[in-house]
Amino acid sequence: MAVSEEESDEGSADEPEILTGDHFMMGDTACAEGAIAAGCRFFAGYPITPASEVAERISQRFPGLPGAQYIQMEDEIASMAAVVGGSNAGKKSMTATSGPGISLMNENLGLAAMTESPCVIVNVQRGGPSTGMPTLPGQGDVMQARYGSQGDYPMIAYAPGSPQEMFDLTVEAFNAAERYRTPVIVLADQTVGHMTGKVSIPDSVETVDRPRPDDEIDPETFRPYDNSVQVPPMAAAGDGGRVHVTGLTHDERGHPDIDVETHETMLGRMMDKVDDNREEICRVERYRLDDADVALIAYGSMSRSAHDAVDQLRGEGVDAGLLRVVTPWPFPIDEIEGLSTVVDRIVVAEMNLGQYVTPVRAHADCPVDAHTHPGGAIPRPDDVADTVREVIR
Repeated sequence: MAVSEEESDEGSADEPEILTGDHFMMGDTACAEGAIAAGCRFFAGYPITPASEVAERISQRFPGLPGAQYIQMEDEIASMAAVVGGSNAGKKSMTATSGPGISLMNENLGLAAMTESPCVIVNVQRGGPSTGMPTLPGQGDVMQARYGSQGDYPMIAYAPGSPQEMFDLTVEAFNAAERYRTPVIVLADQTVGHMTGKVSIPDSVETVDRPRPDDEIDPETFRPYDNSVQVPPMAAAGDGGRVHVTGLTHDERGHPDIDVETHETMLGRMMDKVDDNREEICRVERYRLDDADVALIAYGSMSRSAHDAVDQLRGEGVDAGLLRVVTPWPFPIDEIEGLSTVVDRIVVAEMNLGQYVTPVRAHADCPVDAHTHPGGAIPRPDDVADTVREVIR
């Protein structure tokens, strides 16, 4: 049943458990519907612009879903802690936040990584630092998404560029979180979150469930962090496995073991489960790159301006193309290295003062320039094209 944005915002009792069909929908709303379609049944969060609509939509929809639980916590620290708990209770779990909220969540995001608790964190970015520009877009959290918590841990992040992708990539984020037993970030921004557009929801979506132990768990031998496999089976609280869940370095049973060899083995497996599957996880989209001399690299809403800048430059006889990064993390090493061998120059366009350009430079074999913008509004295609014109003179 397709419903209008006005009808869907009211949380009509006539809505089915899973929406299907074509909808005119805000990006944040599409994100919530993607989570529901992916099987999310636990949400904990705290209101913050421009992500509040995700929580609002979830709060309207969860009462009609069997087994679904929504809770507004007292702050973002508690929200992320609740999400880790919900995951360990066996629920597909999620939160949504922005700016200062994601900064507060990062400690417990690290806990989710260490305890290998699958969950999804939606960051609808705004301009920063600090309180910054609550109602305006930015992309200043891209490096924080990878390195926001302390220590080394794997990270997967998706950067949607439209309301449709807010649905699609939220589904993918849940599937990746469950498949690899790890937290996953949907790295959106205010423009995409508050953009309204057509969202086509299929009759069914492919969903993934975390690996589970055999029907009978021996509480004396069950190893929830078994290092002989990349992604060990995960028991839910109450399944009888006597699982010890801790943020400390731990052995295969989950018991604290502050030992260099234990830490190296545990951390190596955690990193490998994402690094070894980089080819499967990493996603990019290529536009007019087959004969390009100069390539733009962009992600999220910025890729919309970059796309139009390519068309503008082509009209002027400049052989430009676009590599749109759909998964900023793990970093698409092969795609960047390959691109840099066939173009003369790369320009990284982003709504910050130069973050993603740093790893691009580290892996490129050609000159790399940056089109930077502090946020507040997506740069016009003309502005992006101007940077290309300047660097190729």
